[in-house]
Amino acid sequence: MAGKGTGLLQSVERAMRVLDHIAAAPGPVAARDVAKALGLTLPTTYHLLTTLVTGGYLVHLGDQRAYALGHRVDDLARGLRRQIAVPAEVERVAGVLHQQARAAAYYAALRDTDMIVAHVAECPEHPRIRPLDVGFHQAPHATAFGKLMLATLGQDDLEIVLDHTGTPAVTPATVTDRTMLDRQLTQVRGTGLAIEVDEFQAGLTCLAAPVTDAAGRFVGAVAISMPTARLRADRWSVERAVRLGAVRATRAVALNTAARNGRLI
Repeated sequence: MAGKGTGLLQSVERAMRVLDHIAAAPGPVAARDVAKALGLTLPTTYHLLTTLVTGGYLVHLGDQRAYALGHRVDDLARGLRRQIAVPAEVERVAGVLHQQARAAAYYAALRDTDMIVAHVAECPEHPRIRPLDVGFHQAPHATAFGKLMLATLGQDDLEIVLDHTGTPAVTPATVTDRTMLDRQLTQVRGTGLAIEVDEFQAGLTCLAAPVTDAAGRFVGAVAISMPTARLRADRWSVERAVRLGAVRATRAVALNTAARNGRLI
């Protein structure tokens, strides 16, 4: 049965909600708790849980009378990492940026209307922001590379994305007001650089610059994160490093595309 007015299969959408709910839980979840949290009837919940267990996406822990993630979720995670893996040239660009800026460096790739972290260059002295592992794609309104992506969207598409993701307060400094966010995005379009100060994690700031393909289309971003106090002291040298990193990554993306197409540029 199609979900009303959505064009989605209702049973599939419900199954994904169940999977998301159990994935977000700190431990195994009982069927009754799943049903209550998602507003589903218990028979429907058991049917969805059984389907997900059969597919390997969940396991039923009989001794706990609860459900937890199954092995197929790990298979999907490995598949995602394989599909978003960046070319070696882009990895090298991130490594150079990490050294020049003395900060954790990231490459985030555009996938539809998601910016997903595809590579991280870090060291013990300059570690990444802990949630920003490969595969991270949440909170575009609160991350520098997310703001870059949002700035490329037309107003209608922007509203659709933000209606879906919301603009929750990740920290007290997160810009949650749509009007203020629009002002930020206008500035991003004008400067070609996105910055967030303490919006994603208190005491840390991120800068991001866009990466384009050979046709000039936005395909990703290079970014760095560092303590806010240090960025304020080194703002211009760090900004230059990020912008240069974006230029180098753009060149690397073009070269990789040309190599895949069997031609030189």
